[in-house]
Amino acid sequence: MTDLDLTAFKALSFDCYGTLIDWEAGLSAVLVPWALEQGLDLPDADLLLAYGDNESTVQKETPAALYPDVLATAFRRTGDTLGHPVSDAWAKRLGSSVPNWPPFPDSADALARLAEHYQLIILSNVHRDGFAGSNKHLRGDFAAIITAEDVGAYKPAENHFRALDATLPGLGVDRTELLHVAQSLFHDHVPAKREGLPSVWINRQHDRPGWGATPEPSGEWSYSLEFGSMGDFADAVDQAFTGTDATR
Repeated sequence: MTDLDLTAFKALSFDCYGTLIDWEAGLSAVLVPWALEQGLDLPDADLLLAYGDNESTVQKETPAALYPDVLATAFRRTGDTLGHPVSDAWAKRLGSSVPNWPPFPDSADALARLAEHYQLIILSNVHRDGFAGSNKHLRGDFAAIITAEDVGAYKPAENHFRALDATLPGLGVDRTELLHVAQSLFHDHVPAKREGLPSVWINRQHDRPGWGATPEPSGEWSYSLEFGSMGDFADAVDQAFTGTDATR
């Protein structure tokens, strides 16, 4: 942990799924009833863990695949791993589910508050239509949206970050004025460290053991600040700017 002047930044780049959208709840809404239908006596956490490992592998193997196809393929592989094949209907159900995944209760309000101080940018491992559906819940005013469909790869690959570098000048933002905000150490804080970007960890797993559906980080990672929720982060930002304004 390090001290970070939150008033020194002009833009925030966000991971979406796991940070703003509760992707584990969205996944579980399909994986759990499938497991029950199959008679699988498996804790939800173990089911998510099995799925998450397969998703990250599929993303690495087929970086240009659209996210609905990644979801369906990863689900089929999870079924094979567990000895229960996944039907086309179940695979399609998961693949089409992204727009229905719920936001975390604090996300929309936090984004609205943060937009008073920063330009907001999305760096997401989904497809454009999926994020458009999610943003109906978030109601975010984003200066730029960069998806896996746009860059032909999935984080932690560098493609999102190269596109981000190309986007910043058009927003009038220097790279030193950008702060990355994310939950996943694997997908976001490892590449943020690699890219030399300061980052904030939204530790949505702080009250639960393990990594959930997110793989354990496979490289070096760091972060400058940690919060248990987006609401807590937005509170800290409001306090930082109020304190700054009070001294002027």
